[in-house]
Amino acid sequence: MVSETVQGSCVTNGGTKSNESFKRKHLGSDEHASASRHDSSDAKGDIGTSERDIAANINEDTQADDASKKVRLPKELTFQDMYNNQDAFDDDDEDDSDWEPVQKHIEILKWFCTNCTMVNLDDVFLCDICGEHKESGILRHGFYASPFSPEVELVQVESEATGREKEIWSEASASNCSTAVGFDERMLLHSEVEIKSHPHPERPDRLRAIAASLSAAGIFPGKCCLIPAREITLEELQMVHSSEHIEVVELTRQMFSSYFTPDTYANEHSAHAARLAAGLCADLASAIFSGRVRNGFALVRPPGHHAGVTQAMGFCLHNNAAVAALAAQAAGAKKVLIVDWDVHHGNGTQEIFDQNKSVLYISLHRHEGGKFYPGTGSAFEVGTKGAEGYCVNIPWSRGGVGDNDYIFAFQHVVLPIASKFAPDFTIISAGFDAARGDPLGCCDVTPAGYTQMTHMLSTLSGGKLLVVLEGGFVVYSLLFGTVQIII
Repeated sequence: MVSETVQGSCVTNGGTKSNESFKRKHLGSDEHASASRHDSSDAKGDIGTSERDIAANINEDTQADDASKKVRLPKELTFQDMYNNQDAFDDDDEDDSDWEPVQKHIEILKWFCTNCTMVNLDDVFLCDICGEHKESGILRHGFYASPFSPEVELVQVESEATGREKEIWSEASASNCSTAVGFDERMLLHSEVEIKSHPHPERPDRLRAIAASLSAAGIFPGKCCLIPAREITLEELQMVHSSEHIEVVELTRQMFSSYFTPDTYANEHSAHAARLAAGLCADLASAIFSGRVRNGFALVRPPGHHAGVTQAMGFCLHNNAAVAALAAQAAGAKKVLIVDWDVHHGNGTQEIFDQNKSVLYISLHRHEGGKFYPGTGSAFEVGTKGAEGYCVNIPWSRGGVGDNDYIFAFQHVVLPIASKFAPDFTIISAGFDAARGDPLGCCDVTPAGYTQMTHMLSTLSGGKLLVVLEGGFVVYSLLFGTVQIII
């Protein structure tokens, strides 16, 4: 549970008017009362009297009353203080009309749901959006569940993480596991530094909770191999992104906090995390295609499918799926299929392979005539310059689409086109923001739906399948979706 105190401005007697307007009204009524105590000539002269003079007159007229009425009010008073301190007023005097409100900042406590990040008032115990309890233990159990201590040096974290991963990888390799998982704790260091009124949806808790859930299910580590992480090389990145883009991302290593776009943040660890994510995807693709493992899941962040040749956007810095596709081709794959079921169109991936006939990109996403972020991905965007037909967009015209819609599209569009393409390697850009309950996607895909789509795609390319995590910001949707896919 994350709590935050918000300063709310109000008046202590429950009125909705400001002190200034209330005072004008109060003084105005007393002005008429004061005028009645003077003759007509004096009253005429009082018309031009300043508000300060009127206030002084009122103070003189009411001085005796104020002396007899003992008010023991603190300088700052909240609603609760008023209710708990009724003896602060003289009960013998029923007329409290001369009491003036004091502008007061009332502390309103709120908490953010660990599952969906939605804000709730402190007196509510269940999230209004997803129903998660205020004191949720979703992040408290399992492998990798604890957040980093701020005092831990990055070098220490890097050494411990790499040592643990190599040990697990060695043990898993000896047992000939079929599924590899790419994960590194250092990717959790990528976070938004600037404190805002609402947590950023792309937050470290996403990966932390997934890893804890996989551990609790006995899947990871245990049944899966853990690929040791490495930073992607400059040469590998230059196959996907421009040198200018790479340089801009690298510059964030020297900045405590920065933004590529209003919603795409970076801190001093973000470039490192992004290169680790891309490196893991490249190594997983190579390991799968070479037969070292049968399939794999890249549990990585920051996500990548919005990152284009020259731009970071939509929470994405480097395009992990694109890096993986080219790594698979470097390992010997001639044709690569990328299926993107994130609720947002992967505009970056489409741009990178828009003129490439060796990579087939298929995306299912909300579009709504270009009104849904990022606005690209209409059915008429099919590829360019000789690669027409190698980009397939299935745009939803509305939210609320669920399992039946996706499975129907898979059966009648995705699989027929993919089968004809006959890929040597398949990548899923797996965003889980089309899942039921996700406030950003507002769709209705269930874990069973994701499982069925994964099974359909596993029948292609001889089962050589890599799942790369993209979006998805409701923790339970991520947990159930990833666990079902890996199982």
